[in-house]
Amino acid sequence: MSILKKLFGGGGTRGGNGASPPMTVVAEQVIDGVKVEAAPMPEGSGQYRLCALLSKEIGGEVKTHKLIRADVFPSRDDAVEAAFRKARRVIEEQGDALFR
Repeated sequence: MSILKKLFGGGGTRGGNGASPPMTVVAEQVIDGVKVEAAPMPEGSGQYRLCALLSKEIGGEVKTHKLIRADVFPSRDDAVEAAFRKARRVIEEQGDALFR
């Protein structure tokens, strides 16, 4: 299956209902008031894809943004570290607009 199908839901590998597999949060940080939960996604052959869930309370409601990138890393720790770096950059560039 191609990488694009995996990222955008093509194919039938997610089970009978097409739901996304649950994220496994392995580390979290708060960056500029945004809770960042790193949840690297296992990729074939022992690699991990950069994935994180960003959340922030805005106007009394918790807003979330799922950050997934094509970057893959040889270890889970490398993917976690990269997720926090990428999250920091996205938060600095987009601010609260990220949650609209």
